[in-house]
Amino acid sequence: MRTPDRQACARRASSRRARSSRRAPGQALVEAGVGIVCLLLLTFSIIDAAMLFFAYLTLENGVSEATRFAVTGRQASDPHNPAGSLSREDSVKLVMRDSTPGLTIADSEFSFYDVTHQRSGTGGPNDVIQVTVTHPWQLISPMLWPFVGNRGVITLRVSSTMKNEPYPTA
Repeated sequence: MRTPDRQACARRASSRRARSSRRAPGQALVEAGVGIVCLLLLTFSIIDAAMLFFAYLTLENGVSEATRFAVTGRQASDPHNPAGSLSREDSVKLVMRDSTPGLTIADSEFSFYDVTHQRSGTGGPNDVIQVTVTHPWQLISPMLWPFVGNRGVITLRVSSTMKNEPYPTA
């Protein structure tokens, strides 16, 4: 059996110790900084995705409710003048806004189309109508804006198509 050379073993151990990398001062701080930036980017991406999903589902619900209201031919009473009533389009806008908590929808974001007669408007009894809402959604994280373009604005477009009920016209 061969006896180990004690000096060779000592040289190998000392060379391992000499080669072991001692961290440079501040290396942990730099690594933590890089890790925190990546973690924040991931966190804000998840929050943005969740908020975008919320906005889209809220708009989908609102446009469905508004279209259901529109097909009945009813008109809502004017909140500023309880004796009067709003137009059909304004009534649908009011129902849409009431059905979308947390979102502010401008008048310019609404579109009404009478599919039966191929023209804009809410149509008459037994007409097929389409209510569309096109809503811009701003992402909260500027780090994601380059991936989306348009300075971080995503355009959400939801619509619902239904046939008007045979309601009496005035």
